[in-house]
Amino acid sequence: MKVDVLTLFPEMFDGVFGASILGKAQTKGLVSLGATNFRNYATNKHNTVDDAPYGGGGGMVLKPDPIFAAVEDVLEQRGEAAATMKAPRIILMCPQGETFTQKKAEELVQEDHLIFICGHYEGYDERIREFLVTDELSIGDYVLTGGELPAMVAIDSIVRLIPGVLGNETSAVTDSFSTGLLEYPHYTRPPEFRGMKVPDMLLSGHHLNIEAWRREQSLLRTLERRPEMLETADLTDKERIWLKKIRSNRKHSTE
Repeated sequence: MKVDVLTLFPEMFDGVFGASILGKAQTKGLVSLGATNFRNYATNKHNTVDDAPYGGGGGMVLKPDPIFAAVEDVLEQRGEAAATMKAPRIILMCPQGETFTQKKAEELVQEDHLIFICGHYEGYDERIREFLVTDELSIGDYVLTGGELPAMVAIDSIVRLIPGVLGNETSAVTDSFSTGLLEYPHYTRPPEFRGMKVPDMLLSGHHLNIEAWRREQSLLRTLERRPEMLETADLTDKERIWLKKIRSNRKHSTE
């Protein structure tokens, strides 16, 4: 996979792209990460990439020409200028975008090339939205200074799903949200620490019973912390009846 970021602050990505899982993924040759300063594509003598909006109003708006030129140059450098090449997903990070989720990460990891555009200032010239990008993403209902931090979040979430990136291939599959439920609790050595014990089930060595316990714990944790997720989770009839009984018992205990 190839991942490129267009930003006014490429230095922000140096540590992120070179460390931890992302750094190891590049070392293994599983992903190629790059950050491009789109100010380099400004066409005026002051290298400005923003201008006042037509019609007035506060703030400055990113101009379309540096963004378009930067995307075209990245495609050429990646050898994707030919019309026969599979088009990359070009993603605009902005508060108006679709909320980024695990499901979206699982969709985007199927792509060969992703280009993230990180804006600053008041917003983007609308022609960038209409004629260049394929997706608009937000990481939450709040406003940040720019799109760099949201892009880092999305890239980390996507790259870790590439086969071979994580040391344990089951990790990404059993993560919270990947299964539609929150992940079950984990324990490791020692079996007892300051009087706090690991559940006996995990020490039993009975793998089927352990898997059943983990599923039950995922259901309970989701019920307690994110009950709305249960509305769309893939549950068996037995699990739905069990959860209904737990809800009923809790309701009666509080009355």
